[in-house]
Amino acid sequence: MVGRSLDDWLQWQESLNASEIDLGLDRITKVADRLDLQPPAGSVFVVAGTNGKGSCVWMLEQLLLAGGVRTGAYTSPHLLRYNERIRIGGVPVDNHDLVKAFERIESVRDGQALTYFEYGTLAALWIFSNTPCDAWVLEVGLGGRLDAVNIVEPDYSLLTTIALDHQEWLGNDVEQIAWEKAGIMRESTPAFFGDYPAPAAIGKRAKELSAPLFCLRDAFDYSLEDAVWNWRGQHCELKGLPWPPGRGEEQIRNLSLVMAVLEHHDSALLLRRHVICELAEQFRLPGRFQVVNRDRQWVLDVAHNAQAASSLRTKLETLGSVPLTAAIVGMMADKPAADFALDLSGQVDQWITCTVDAARGRDGDDLARCLQAAGLGPIRSADTPESAFQLAYESTPPGSRILVCGSFYVVGPALEWLGLY
Repeated sequence: MVGRSLDDWLQWQESLNASEIDLGLDRITKVADRLDLQPPAGSVFVVAGTNGKGSCVWMLEQLLLAGGVRTGAYTSPHLLRYNERIRIGGVPVDNHDLVKAFERIESVRDGQALTYFEYGTLAALWIFSNTPCDAWVLEVGLGGRLDAVNIVEPDYSLLTTIALDHQEWLGNDVEQIAWEKAGIMRESTPAFFGDYPAPAAIGKRAKELSAPLFCLRDAFDYSLEDAVWNWRGQHCELKGLPWPPGRGEEQIRNLSLVMAVLEHHDSALLLRRHVICELAEQFRLPGRFQVVNRDRQWVLDVAHNAQAASSLRTKLETLGSVPLTAAIVGMMADKPAADFALDLSGQVDQWITCTVDAARGRDGDDLARCLQAAGLGPIRSADTPESAFQLAYESTPPGSRILVCGSFYVVGPALEWLGLY
């Protein structure tokens, strides 16, 4: 195994387990026990939820770094480079460190058929343990209770939103999904929920564990004004904070959640008002309502479920009217594509579907038939994201808007195609 490149390792990991998603903690726990992982005492933050996880991880990471805390952050999936998933001090780790981590895991794996995600999670935790880091900020991949990240004991459990997504693995209603995601909670350990109202399953789980639960509208809250917004916690209040780009209220909710957690962890981190203002005003996470104004306006957003589509539609309305909007959509096969597209339909004049190059990726022609059956149109299909970008550009006049959405696997290539990555 020694001498493999990072690409070689990743291709091999994809073949190691027959299932891309194989929930359960037995396999990864056995290997983790042999790696002598060393979480930082009192400073492990685990983030779960349907939408907003990556944004919350990034915001928490930035505020901790601004306070002088050396932070290890783990997120998924990535846009273009696997290294994006594992950051130390806000900087993606290099290929050498990743390969070294994979070699170490392989030396103790002892035949356990880890999934691609489990391998990456162990790599992140091993790298953070050997740097070392003052705080870990970890994003759950899918669900919570049986997700690989849940082998780590959190000091703070964050739940962003709960909505229908990944029903095949998590359940068919919000309460079932909430129960799975609440699996990251621990006994007598603070848990935070950043949306309203909170599903009953979250409160029930917190009560069973005697875990202090802090919810939006109760333990913390925000209020909106035309030009600014205000935040209150249990002991602290901040007023006149700037709106994030695109006036996205969901990012205000995310930042409110992060601030509530930090108030409990180290309230001194909230004293740097200018840092919080800059974070809100200059929120620029790639692929999250990223607007690129050229001869055509490109809008890139990794929204991939109905809840995220509704938020995306609201933000598109703030951009004003254009002669024509074309939407390029690529999605994973398990996503309710019709519901997603119908939420956006009032802002879209024509659709271009494309095939997503991933194990669970949906064929572009099949996606087109799905949208047509939902009454949407006109629709064309492209073999690849790149051919979809070219088709959209050639079939729209200058001044049009081109929306790219549905998956990291289509937004990432769009960033590269536009020369932004």
